[in-house]
Amino acid sequence: VQLQASGGGSVQAGGSLRLSCVASGRTFSSSHMGWFRQAPGKEREFVAAISWRGGITKYADPMKGRFTISRDNAKNTVYLQMNNLKPEDTAVYYCAAPYADNRITSWRPTAVEYWGQGTLVTVSS
Repeated sequence: VQLQASGGGSVQAGGSLRLSCVASGRTFSSSHMGWFRQAPGKEREFVAAISWRGGITKYADPMKGRFTISRDNAKNTVYLQMNNLKPEDTAVYYCAAPYADNRITSWRPTAVEYWGQGTLVTVSS
């Protein structure tokens, strides 16, 4: 299984970015997917998750109302739309595929079976 994330970059506070993650080598359309992030010197943390059909989503509290996770199963792609970005959102963002027995919740990193390579988001004030 390979997860290829892209879309990171540098923006000013209040700006927006959309991250994409293309999956290959797995039945993507039947897999829950999610995003995590890791800031310098901090632990990797859950950002958002989406069910395999896209009908259920979950967000970490700091992201609610600002971030939107979505997916296009025809393109084997999961997205993370990030609006009203803040300097504290600066981190490397990872897409993730959890072990199959996980429900949609605020996953711990140990629930993840496959990781993407990460894409850096830098938000300046």
